[in-house]
Amino acid sequence: MTVWIPLILLALAALLPLGAAVLRPRAARGRREADVALYRAQLAELDREREAGRLDEAGHRAARVEVQRRLIAAADAAEEEASAARSPALLVALVPLIAAGAAGLYLLRGTPGMPSAPYDMRAEALARDEQILATLRERLAGLDPRSEQARQGWVLLGNAERSRGRADAAIAAWTRAIEARFDAGLAGDIAEMEIARGAPERAAGWITRGLAEDPGDPRLRFLAGLVEAESGRPANARALWQALLNESPPDAPWRGLLERRLTGLP
Repeated sequence: MTVWIPLILLALAALLPLGAAVLRPRAARGRREADVALYRAQLAELDREREAGRLDEAGHRAARVEVQRRLIAAADAAEEEASAARSPALLVALVPLIAAGAAGLYLLRGTPGMPSAPYDMRAEALARDEQILATLRERLAGLDPRSEQARQGWVLLGNAERSRGRADAAIAAWTRAIEARFDAGLAGDIAEMEIARGAPERAAGWITRGLAEDPGDPRLRFLAGLVEAESGRPANARALWQALLNESPPDAPWRGLLERRLTGLP
């Protein structure tokens, strides 16, 4: 039984960072509050547009009603978020209870003596996967390389190779797919993988081709800045990312990432 005491203490130690994170005071302005401020600014901007004669009365009224609707929804959400106050005492009490409950559940249902999967079983599973990929390659070899069926097969093979950590094989398969029909998204996948393995100069070519087809693609534009940053050209990266940030809508999911990247540039 004494062996469980250190285990419970370890569980408590593992939960301490979680408790500290949960107990940390909230920022004064959360996302909902920022939304409220944004919508209020939009209302003021609509009034200025009407006064300057750039927006007629009907358009001003319709736009104002829509922004007010969003403002009310955001304000309600912010109020609900603020009302859900956390009780530090309750959280402090819950941390040891969670650890004790986990230990008790493991005592009842756990099987610490269960061995891991034997190497032979893992090797057999890997061999089956390899056979499936080999069969796919054989079928692709018999298809018209320009056909849509072949393109989809090469994309599938590239995805499988990426999941197995084989960057060279994944890029080779995706390149064959692009030879059948260029796809900006797939070019972005190749560029990401090239950047991840420390080859931004090779990624640049794919990004250029992708942007030639879809100049406004935010992912490719972000990757273009990432290539500049990874290549030791922070000024170029800043210019590219700042332009993307300026052109992104207020609710774009990539705005936070861009702002963090810009802050981290030298």
